[in-house]
Amino acid sequence: MGKTRRYIPILGVPAILVAVSGVLAQGDQFDFMPPGGRGALLDLLGQVDAETLAEVAAWDKSAEDWQAWALLQESELDEKAIVTFAGYAELNLPVSEDVLQALAESGDAALLPQDGKDLAIAQCQYCHSLFSGYLMHDRDEIGWKSTFKSPFHLEIPMTEVERDTFARYSAINMPLRFDDVPPELRF
Repeated sequence: MGKTRRYIPILGVPAILVAVSGVLAQGDQFDFMPPGGRGALLDLLGQVDAETLAEVAAWDKSAEDWQAWALLQESELDEKAIVTFAGYAELNLPVSEDVLQALAESGDAALLPQDGKDLAIAQCQYCHSLFSGYLMHDRDEIGWKSTFKSPFHLEIPMTEVERDTFARYSAINMPLRFDDVPPELRF
């Protein structure tokens, strides 16, 4: 009886890394969008060391308490960005012990959960125009959350917390003004 050879596809992980790096590389292209919670947190903290980032990521606060904390920071964020941050932090912080340890060692903010802007950029434009399918819609948080009930959105690979994060970000920040979207991204 001959040996059965099993081939392990080695392209799986690199292909995923290329896709993720492609989304992250598009960041500058989407600077016109309001900051998400993770981005706002970095703005609030400024130049911060890994230990401080991990300390903040370990806090468990309500949205109101996060807003109060954010208002005490020396930041140029407007009220909408602070509310966006507070909503993100309430839903996504504290992070797990494993992530806290990695943050304390590396200070890599990419270890924090994706925020609503990250999720919109990563998920919305695969099937439809980001402009007409997302940026121009005016919905409340429940309305945005209900989009995940449609058959074509059921399979989007997001956890409930990610869906809530997306919905909260979107309710606060969408729709954008037509003129705020670069012409090359319209329609």
